[in-house]
Amino acid sequence: MSAHAFPRTPGFTNGGVSFWYRRAGLPRPRPALPGPRQYDVCIVGGGYTGLWTAYYLKKARPDLRIAILEREFAGFGASGRNGGWLSAEIAGSKRRYAARSGREPVVAFQKAMMAAVDEVIAVCAREGIDADIVKGGVLYAATNPAQRRRLRAEVAEARRWGWDEQDLYLLDRDESEKRLRLAGVLEAAYSPHCARIQPAKLALGLAQATERLGVDIFESTTVTEIRPRRGGRPAAAVTEHGEVTAEYVIRATEGFTAGLAGQRRQWLPMNSSMIVTEPLDAQVWERIGWEGREVLGDSAHAYIYAQRTADDRIAIGGRGVPYRFGSRWDERGATHLRTAAALQRMLAGLLPAAADARIDHAWCGVLGVPRDWCSVVDVDRSSGLGLAGGYVGSGVTTTNLAGRTLRDLVLGESTELTRLPWVGRRVRRWEPEPLRWLGVRLIYTLYRAADRRENGGLQTTSAYARLADLISGR
Repeated sequence: MSAHAFPRTPGFTNGGVSFWYRRAGLPRPRPALPGPRQYDVCIVGGGYTGLWTAYYLKKARPDLRIAILEREFAGFGASGRNGGWLSAEIAGSKRRYAARSGREPVVAFQKAMMAAVDEVIAVCAREGIDADIVKGGVLYAATNPAQRRRLRAEVAEARRWGWDEQDLYLLDRDESEKRLRLAGVLEAAYSPHCARIQPAKLALGLAQATERLGVDIFESTTVTEIRPRRGGRPAAAVTEHGEVTAEYVIRATEGFTAGLAGQRRQWLPMNSSMIVTEPLDAQVWERIGWEGREVLGDSAHAYIYAQRTADDRIAIGGRGVPYRFGSRWDERGATHLRTAAALQRMLAGLLPAAADARIDHAWCGVLGVPRDWCSVVDVDRSSGLGLAGGYVGSGVTTTNLAGRTLRDLVLGESTELTRLPWVGRRVRRWEPEPLRWLGVRLIYTLYRAADRRENGGLQTTSAYARLADLISGR
């Protein structure tokens, strides 16, 4: 059988931004920047980070003149393509954050992430945003002995970083099957601090809520360069339609940061792919379970993430082809058919009851990865420049915390949020090509080899994975 073969619906689509937009509908185009303008705050990037930042700034200070500049449309990037995990996971190594700030600030960071899950849900309720939210928690499954060892170690480690017993705990096979009947699961862990969402609906609703507050959103406006405050001139975002000057210019471009002048090596645009099945009938769901709508992850090195959608499909994602040479990315979300086929095989292996389900849509998107794999948020008051990102795939909730933190930093307020350990971090750049491309290919080749060895019976974490961790700097 071809590596590209998998069952497909007659209307199968590859790309077209994402399945989420196919269901929700693409937004009405907003106007482009009409020419040079001056604002108090200019935000470059109309994804979750930019929208949350504008939303909270305008709520705090209605008199602020705020503009968002977006190359495509608000929510075009990872915000409208992700797996729909509103999760409390911190992006990156807690030990690395603690090396700079100590343990207690990291525990505070973790508690802030847990609270951010509920904050997003509360804003959606307050603003009338119907994003198919179900706070069913998250289930992490271990399907071989090495994964089970890692899962147990991760739960024990979480206890040291602010997770109490009710926040994250192990389930035996019988307990996990009451939630979701997965094939070959030895053990699972569960946390209530996660919700399923429809990503595009959240992006669309948040953009509308932000506009209602009086924020200007300019689409089809490509920013080519961000300039600091210098020589009496304000900070500026340079576009093909003219410059936007502002007291503060915030970079919220995440995986697309490499497109800005001088930023090609700042954050690596990591590619992640997804597929979604056709709607499954009631008999299939009786065999699967999943009545709580938990989101699902596994403990593999090349891990998957999945959800049961509001219309009873299964959406599942993974890394696929993780990086394109020269920090390039696909424009319209098409993914490799080999990757889509691999995801379908993973789905069939975990959920045999859905093995014959046809795939209705495949797509991909990029996420931003700093060299040390830890997120950052910052505002430099001397240059007038700010930024947030590097979420490494954990951005749905983290963007909300970033938006509130950027609000406080722009307003010059010292708060619990501005004292969190990701504020003001400095991260070295990625290596130049071809070292960057060769390194990422090697890392994911090693992770996949490690998964094969562990699935073949290796009882402990493969040395290939430990080598990959060392090369990646995670």
